[in-house]
Amino acid sequence: MVNLGLARITALLKQTPQTWNAIHVAGTNGKGSICAYLTTMLRANKISCGRFTSPHLIEPRDCIFINDSIVSENKFRHFQGLVKKRNEEQSLGASEFELLTATAFEIFQSEEIEVGIIEVGLGGALDATNALKRKCVTVISKIGLDHQSFLGNTIEEIAVQKAGIMRKGVPCVVDSSNPKSVLDVMQRHAEETGNDIHFTNYETNTLVEKLRDNLEPHECQNLACTYDAFQLAYPQQASSINILASAVQNMVWPGRLQWLSIEKITGRKDNILLDGAHNPQSAEVLSAFVKKHLRSSSKPITWVIAATLGKDISEMLKLLLHDGDSVATVEFGPVDQMPWVNPNKSGAILDTIRNCEIALSSEFDASTDVRSALSWASKLANEGPLVIAGSLYLVSDIFKLLK
Repeated sequence: MVNLGLARITALLKQTPQTWNAIHVAGTNGKGSICAYLTTMLRANKISCGRFTSPHLIEPRDCIFINDSIVSENKFRHFQGLVKKRNEEQSLGASEFELLTATAFEIFQSEEIEVGIIEVGLGGALDATNALKRKCVTVISKIGLDHQSFLGNTIEEIAVQKAGIMRKGVPCVVDSSNPKSVLDVMQRHAEETGNDIHFTNYETNTLVEKLRDNLEPHECQNLACTYDAFQLAYPQQASSINILASAVQNMVWPGRLQWLSIEKITGRKDNILLDGAHNPQSAEVLSAFVKKHLRSSSKPITWVIAATLGKDISEMLKLLLHDGDSVATVEFGPVDQMPWVNPNKSGAILDTIRNCEIALSSEFDASTDVRSALSWASKLANEGPLVIAGSLYLVSDIFKLLK
């Protein structure tokens, strides 16, 4: 279960030094991409770093990167064992995410990294990652309505939770494309906590300007946040604009607007589009991308869609689906070390589509059989566009099948 608070993680890390600096990234959408961009920039300048993001895509250890690689299984198991033993000895009752966060911090310390790139798991103020001791920069990306049962029912209430990662004397970069009400929350919090706040301007950002022709609008916003944060953390290296541009151009962030072959699973020759869009804001980005790159052919889209139980997905579906599209709905499998995460029933997703009065050309209830959903969609789409979306946990299942 999700149980926010810093008491357990603080106790877990009480004896763990943090000699590395951290760039802490919060937000509803874009924070994972910002972490990936930051890692790419650091490595392009040969700066040793660790990265901790969530959720994992195949297994828990793939949340933890050291420089350019996932942490080795032996090292992960070793430090995971130490953290779990500490949790049991002190009867802390730490959550799986708190145990994973502590494991990452232990590994980063053992590797003697220079900087850690840390993505907030949920919210900000009370998230386990907020136990960081040496933040050098914080970043707050695009904020939208998500996880309302934990963070608040309005975007302003959610913004307050995200703003909780700010620290006195530590500069904070904020995505200026957020609504004014969100920016006002950030400004007030910065003033109250003694923060130097930096609102991005992706229209005049030097690195964005160099790469704009190859980027989608949301990528421009994320990259502007990243470059501003990198400039604050490493002002001397930030001038190497050509090195940074080359590195960013070659970056791939799995499960986000990713062209992927599923020929191994279904025999389909053409690539499909895979995206973890799971809320209205990310669905809007995916919808714009699909309209630009796939709907221009005038062919209807074939979709494979899953969703997490408890989410109101009607707005997301209205953004993604058009009359004449075809949809296979499916339920993702159990999520390792996250037993509280459950899929929405595939039949319930189809019911929601009908309630949205979207006139589908074809539909298929695949229940829990992801392979069956992919096969049906591939056969129906033939050589036409096929998109998989609705949940990062579905993305995880696709990668597991491909592995």
